[in-house]
Amino acid sequence: MPGAVVGWDMSAALALGSALGVPPLAMAELLPVIEAVMVAKLNEQMERPDG
Repeated sequence: MPGAVVGWDMSAALALGSALGVPPLAMAELLPVIEAVMVAKLNEQMERPDG
């Protein structure tokens, strides 16, 4: 899909969580939900004419 966000670099997201002191189990539980919402919102924003 040209010009669309399909996901995050999960290794980088896990590394960021670790650097922030977030427990790995919490990251594993929360990241998929957060990623899905963020990807949807980024794609919505890119579809807007002013986006």
